Amino acid sequence: MTSHEQDAPRKSGWVRPVVYVILLALIAAGVWRVYQNRKLAAQQMASQANALLSRPVPVQVTPVVQKPMPIYLSALGTVTPYYSVTVKARVSGQLNRVNFTEGQTVHEGQTILVVDPLPYKAALDQAKGTLIHDEALLKDAQAEYRRYKALYEAGVVSKEQLDLELATQGQYEGAIASDKAAVENAQLQLNWCTVQSPITGKIGLRLVDPGNIITANTTNLVIINQMQPIAVYFTLPENQLPQVFSLLRDHRTLIAEAYDRSDTTRLTSGQLLTADNQIDTTTGTDRLKAVFANANEQLFPNQFVNIHLILEQRPAALVVPSAAIQTGNQGAYVWTIQHDPATGTDHARMTPVKVALAEGQSTILDSGVAPGQPVVVDGADRLRVGSLVDLSTPRAARQAVSAEGNPDLSPVAQGLQHSTQTTHGHGTRTGHADRNKGMHP
Repeated sequence: MTSHEQDAPRKSGWVRPVVYVILLALIAAGVWRVYQNRKLAAQQMASQANALLSRPVPVQVTPVVQKPMPIYLSALGTVTPYYSVTVKARVSGQLNRVNFTEGQTVHEGQTILVVDPLPYKAALDQAKGTLIHDEALLKDAQAEYRRYKALYEAGVVSKEQLDLELATQGQYEGAIASDKAAVENAQLQLNWCTVQSPITGKIGLRLVDPGNIITANTTNLVIINQMQPIAVYFTLPENQLPQVFSLLRDHRTLIAEAYDRSDTTRLTSGQLLTADNQIDTTTGTDRLKAVFANANEQLFPNQFVNIHLILEQRPAALVVPSAAIQTGNQGAYVWTIQHDPATGTDHARMTPVKVALAEGQSTILDSGVAPGQPVVVDGADRLRVGSLVDLSTPRAARQAVSAEGNPDLSPVAQGLQHSTQTTHGHGTRTGHADRNKGMHP
């Protein structure tokens, strides 16, 4: 064996470990490089997140308003005439005249329709003639009875003949009573040819034109609805009924306000009359009736309205926009603003509240906030506890805030008032700098 053959195994024995070491070093360097890149990216993301957190979140705020507000129950109601009458003639015949203008107001006892009276006048005359005829026969029978009575007392005629004359006289008396009833009936039929309004109300479209033959108690002629007052029927779920019944038992007058279908415009107000005497088992609701004077006829039959049944009036209710109310695991809360005088910055704070009534765009609170305290109405989805905020005031809130400052309000609320005064005095200001000057004087 030569020396070259002896050195080959030795050389291959130390080259392999060196290759492994180099490969491990390269892998370690790659892993370290990836680790460093990820760490750097995480630091950059954390730095960006901290920068975002330290950047003020733009929000719109409005102060809590304290004002008189009602606590009420809401329901959908249907306007119904207080009285509604479908007029029908009580006699048959040709409709001669229509004495009304469609849509006019008619009064009780006013003549509105006339049926041809000639057949009924003839029937009345016939009944009167029969009465006169029978009255004449009665007079003759009475004279005959007096003569036979004198003859009977003289012993000329028998008792049976006298009784026969007395019976004849009774028959004519009965016939006259029947004739008088026939005259009264004929007179009644003649009177019914003149159709009078049974109630005071607004008359509808006529259903039959003059000249048509109508049938007694069958043909609908016109509908009259009483509009003043007018009624509204609405339903409430059975779990709301105890508080209503409790107030009714105490003889409390419950005010009912009618709003339009959008529940934004108040139409008129009335009062609750009564509730039905049973609950509908299919819906779990009870039917209630409210009455409205309807002086200006804002309500119309079959109109759908929203009813606000007022249970109590709160003279100093805490009112916030419904957009400010948030809901979480802890219940309802609002985002309020805490001002830091040392740094002149504003921070968001989560404040639990107790909701008394939430209807439409306004919510009444029982507790949790103070009058004048600003609450966030826009931008709350980007807030966290302690977040810096950049405040602005909605246009509606600027119009609602009083122009006079209140020393008892928080600095932020005073800033809102100051901003409102400046807006009213010099027009609407724009720009971040002006807004901050208005918030932090």
